[in-house]
Formats: sequence, structure tokens, C-alpha cells
Amino acid sequence: MQIFLSYYQHYTENFIQAIFDSIKADGATLVIGGDGRYFSPETVQTILKIGSANGVKKLIIGKDSILSTPAASNVIRKYKADGGILLTASHNPGGPNNDFGIKYNVSNGGPAPENVTNKIYEITKTIQKYKVIEADPIDLSVIGEKKYGPTEVLIIDSVADYVELLQGIFDFQLIKDFLQNNAESFRILFDGLHGVTGPYARAILVDTLGLPEASIQNCVALPDFGGGHPDPNLTYAHSLVEVVEARNIQFGAASDGDGDRNMIYGKGAFVTPSDSVAIIADWAHVIPYFKGGVKGLARSMPTSKAIDLVAQKKGLEYFEVPTGWKFFGNLMDAGRLSICGEESFGTGSDHIREKDGIWAIMAWLNIIAAANKESPNELIGIKELLKKHYSVYGRSFFSRYDYEEVSSEGANKLVALLDGAITSSSLANKTYKSKSTNQDFTIKSVTNFSYTDPIDGSVSKNQGQVVLFDDGSRVVFRLSGTGSAGATVRLYVERYVGPEAGEKVLAGDTAEGLKGLIEVALEISNLKEFLGRDEPTVITVSMSAEGDF
Repeated sequence: MQIFLSYYQHYTENFIQAIFDSIKADGATLVIGGDGRYFSPETVQTILKIGSANGVKKLIIGKDSILSTPAASNVIRKYKADGGILLTASHNPGGPNNDFGIKYNVSNGGPAPENVTNKIYEITKTIQKYKVIEADPIDLSVIGEKKYGPTEVLIIDSVADYVELLQGIFDFQLIKDFLQNNAESFRILFDGLHGVTGPYARAILVDTLGLPEASIQNCVALPDFGGGHPDPNLTYAHSLVEVVEARNIQFGAASDGDGDRNMIYGKGAFVTPSDSVAIIADWAHVIPYFKGGVKGLARSMPTSKAIDLVAQKKGLEYFEVPTGWKFFGNLMDAGRLSICGEESFGTGSDHIREKDGIWAIMAWLNIIAAANKESPNELIGIKELLKKHYSVYGRSFFSRYDYEEVSSEGANKLVALLDGAITSSSLANKTYKSKSTNQDFTIKSVTNFSYTDPIDGSVSKNQGQVVLFDDGSRVVFRLSGTGSAGATVRLYVERYVGPEAGEKVLAGDTAEGLKGLIEVALEISNLKEFLGRDEPTVITVSMSAEGDF
């Protein structure tokens, strides 16, 4: 074993050593994998050297260093590992000049809680050395058991355990029968965006469900994601949207770089993540995994309240938590949560402790297959499910504006303005008029969202500024730090319309319905002035059930 002094070099080695210093590494079993982005195989070899030198007993590694984030969570839980190191930067671009990340998950398969990440961070500030053993690199392409110094190494099929997991959750036979019986009238297209989910989608859609090769595209995982931005939204997943519209495909779906996000999009019908998780919750009874009942529902604070309405109607407990899947994990471990989602295209359940893009897509296919079994004389697709849902629960018109890579100084000034209004109550009961729509919006309250975890009592503060209006509409402002350049400011806008409004109103254009509220939100926050942007980088907006933007 060798020990290297660490100062300003060897960042990767230092961070990995910091992880091992913060956990009980000696005798541990850890899972290693990632989304296949640039520098992943080399980093796995580094983890082998440092992990073995720190006494790690066993390392379970995905073949070719590949494990989607949901698959890694499943492997940690299935093999009862002590944790896992995931090499991913989520939905951010990859390649020599783009993002790379190292993430630690704990034994429940979920992201490390703050007490663990804070400990890792504190160690990184003072670390002086890291340990390694010198041994020949392991061939990550060969499945099987190996030895690396004193450490046992198991290279596993990256896909097999995950496919087995989903087969135990969904009614694959029902889905397969529906797709085969409606091969011409209900076509599917999955876009992997050259991220990690390509091999998983092929194994499920083509090899298991028997769909043609044309049902998948961009499903070869590449270190730079083909030069694209592997984020499943209307802006970055344009390769899916264009083909779905051009070929009149009834069901399209995409996932992100590490496989934990998803987008559902059919011909003329985009499903917002907020509506998606609400519909899955409403139809959970047709999914075999939930035959015993649903324990509870939850959403992140910026996500629309659509899932709350489902919970209320079904008499289920429901929660509003900060953004971050670890908050859902606590509720799941306590047996109080089954289905949850985030507006940032993350949806999942308690089958693992990460959000799960492929799971959400399969949930939709299971629901559609079941809905068509109940209605054999009418083909039920995305639009029909949306219309039915709105007719029962009403509709939350919802949009998100992302301002990416903006000045951190300007973003902080925006936050300071809103925090000042909270302290002084200067915006309370103030009325703003939209110039274009002539609508009046009166502010009921301005708050900074905080959350007290009902399981462990921990408190999370400063989770986003919420402006609530007297008609129930709301706008949310949040700073996000998942990218590597500048700051990202997100603006969330929501207006609820009840089912009594009728089909025409419920099927209305979202951009038009939110126009006045968005104008007021921009005025209140001075956003354009602070950020120096007239338009957002990305707009996530629901389409009407008639297919209008």
C-alpha cells in the first residue's frame, strides 16, 4: 500500500478518500457504477485502488462501469450492500469539457443524508493524503468474480437485476398483449438521448415486450451523450418530439443521462411531471405492486398540487417536501409513502430509493394497457387519460421557466429582494395588474419554504420563495446548483381550475392561461433586470388535451 500527500492536485482521489474516511470502509460491501459519461472507467479503477487500500471487503461493479442510478439503488438493496459510489452528473452534459460527478448512496439505496454529505465535505477541506494499492487494472467488460488485492470484486450484468425488479412490479403480460394487439394503432418510441438507459430500454421494450427495433432510438450509451444535453424536456429531447410529431406516434418517452428522470410525450400530448405522478397515483390499483394498497403520496414543494387532490379523494396521507429525493426516502423507510414525484421530471415509488425514469414509463404503459382492457371499443391513449383526469380532479395549469448559467450576483440579488419582502411583509395584500390580460392578482403571502421531517425531526430551511395569491395561484422562485457554470434560477407558476369549469376551459392553452400570472411574477421579482435575460433558457409547459402549446 502507498500513501500519497494531497494538496491541490488529485481531486478525484481526494474526494474518494474523503468518502472512505467518512464511512466505515473496513469490511464494507459497496456498489460501483454510473451513467457511462467520460472518465467513468478510469474513476472505477481509482476507486478499486483506494477502496482496497482502505479495507473494503467487496466491490460490486456494473459491467463496463455502467449502472443507471435506479439500477444502482436496486443493487444496493438487493445485495444488502453498505452503500454505493455513483459516477454521474445526472442530466447534465458529459465529455472532456463538460460535467462529471461522484455521488454516495447509503445502505437503503438512496442519496446520502446531510449528516453524511456534510461529513464528507468537512473532510475534503482538510484532507492531506489518500491511500492506494498498486495492482493491475481489472477488465470491467468481463462478468464474474475477481480479486483485487485483498478485495473481492464482482462484475455484474448492468441490466439483468433491474429488469427482474420491474417484472415483479408491472403486469408485463398485459402490456405485451395490448401492444401486440394494437401494433398499428398504438406505436411507441423511446429516446435514450445516448444516456445510460439505452441498454435497459432495449432489454425491456425490444427483448422482453417484443417491440420492433424502430421503437427505440439513441439507445447507445456514449461518454459525451452524442454531444447532446441528456435532459428529458421539450427543449433538449427535441429528437423525440420531432419524430413523434412527424410519424404520428401515440406514445413517446425519454430518460436522462443517469436514468432517474423521464418525459411522457405522445402526438400532440405532453404530460407535465406534476400531472404524470398524479395520474400514476390515481391508477395505482391496476399495477400489481400496489395491489395491497398505497401507503401515502408526496411531491416536492415546487411541483403542482395535482397529486394532493388524488390523495384527498382517496383518503391518503400526503406530504410536501423540499426538492431532493432523500426527503422521500425517509418517508418510505418509515412505511408512510408509496408514490412521489418532482416537477423536474422525477417520478418514483418505494421499490427503490431513487427516482426512476424507466419505472415511470412502464407505469404509464401498464395504466394504458389496463385502461384499454376496461374500454375495449375505444383506444385510450395519453390525451384520453389526461381528459379523464381533468374531468374528475380539475387541472393545475403549470409551467416552469429555467434561466440557466446566469450571473450568481444577479441571482442572489433576486433572492435578497424576495427575502426582504418576507421580512418586511411589504408585498402582503398588494395587488398587481397584468398589462396584457388586465387580470388582477392580490398577494396573500410571501414565504420561504421550510420543512420539518416528520420522521427524524430535522429541519430544512430556505428551500424557495413562495408567493401565494388570494385566488390560490402561486409562483415559486428557487436557485439550483446541479450545473457547473453560473447559477440557475427556476420560476414555477401554478393556477388551479376545478372540474366544474368544463372540458373547453380544462383543455385550454397553458401559456395563454398563465400569461397574466407570469407577467406579474416577473414584475414582482425584477427578474429580467437582475438576471439580464428577456427569455428563459428552457420552458416546461403543459399542453392542452387538444394538443395546443
